[in-house]
Amino acid sequence: MSRSLDAHDRLQQLEAILGAPAAHLGLAEMLAETLQRLREVMAVDTATVLRYQHSGRQLVAFAAAGIEEEVHQGVRVPVGSGFAGRVALERAPVIIDHVDDTTVVNSLLWERGLHSMLGVPMLAGTELVGVLHIGSVMPKTFDESEVATLQLVADRLALAVQVEALEENRTATMALQRSLLPASLPAVPGLDFGARYVPGAETGLGGDWYDLFSLPGDRLGVVMGDVSGHGLDAAVIMGRLRSALRAYALDCESPAEVLAKLDRKANHFEHGAMATVAYGIIGPDREALTLSLAGHLPPVLARAGRAGQLVDAPPDPPIGLTIGAPERRTTVVELPADGVLVFYTDGLVERRDRPVDVGMQQLAAATRAADPERVCAQVMAAMIGNRAAQDDVAVLALRRRTVPAGG
Repeated sequence: MSRSLDAHDRLQQLEAILGAPAAHLGLAEMLAETLQRLREVMAVDTATVLRYQHSGRQLVAFAAAGIEEEVHQGVRVPVGSGFAGRVALERAPVIIDHVDDTTVVNSLLWERGLHSMLGVPMLAGTELVGVLHIGSVMPKTFDESEVATLQLVADRLALAVQVEALEENRTATMALQRSLLPASLPAVPGLDFGARYVPGAETGLGGDWYDLFSLPGDRLGVVMGDVSGHGLDAAVIMGRLRSALRAYALDCESPAEVLAKLDRKANHFEHGAMATVAYGIIGPDREALTLSLAGHLPPVLARAGRAGQLVDAPPDPPIGLTIGAPERRTTVVELPADGVLVFYTDGLVERRDRPVDVGMQQLAAATRAADPERVCAQVMAAMIGNRAAQDDVAVLALRRRTVPAGG
């Protein structure tokens, strides 16, 4: 009976510990304070939180009490390796009573003379967030109530770590996205531009991007791209593809050749990534754009006084989806005087309740030749309206100007 009461008292103590850290503390400081109190309550010498990194399939020391060097030295444990790796792999509590290089990856633990250890997975629903483990220098038998108590703490801490991770991901993605999208559209003689980027209401920030850059010979590169997926991973891949495309554009005259090189790069270095890209080059006379489509939707061309029409350009395979070197083609698109060309990503035209072709035709019908900023506003009003887009939306409009600015 007394043992049951002890377990109940311990749970009450841990509940108080979990709610005790000051609100002004950051996550790492809050965890360190909680782990210190956990050591005292459970009469152990060490307590550590290792955070799961999905991209590397490894655990990284994030907060510790007792052996703080784990964090300072950036201890990493592959999932499936050693004590903590086994906890992560099995997603179940693990107890060991012998700590050395045969049972534990982290040498700091056996160098400090730990004898007994208990580790539990940190789960948020079905998602692995990390591992929480405690250790004792003296031999210690962890009973069922202690396992249950540590699992309770791990579950609570997992939620805090997951919320922080999501916010970190969102903040980093926003910063990266903003740094890669043009802060302002360039001033190019003979051309006017307008653009929009809106993150998806359901998916958040992702890998949509547009780009404009000057090329030798008074030419202009125009890009619209969409990396599959969302969040920081998609934005990072987008940044690498954007930089690679710019580099290839300096060396290659043909948009098709640029996209072929980009595809080869993605297949070699970005395993599993896929992107659609439209890349075109406008010549110095501004009268035409040479375009190549890597799985991307065709732009809309609107001549002065007429409704827009989808450009008749053949789509080739997306970037990163092919093996070998598929043929990539180019199409010359006339840029009529005062006409507008609109590039976009599929978030503008795709809806769950209709085929994408219907959305593309609706976009063409809504596009009229005008000032590009006004065109962007009209297109967003017609296609998005007062309903938040489900997916990312990027729009880039350009107009061949026949009257000099200020004329």
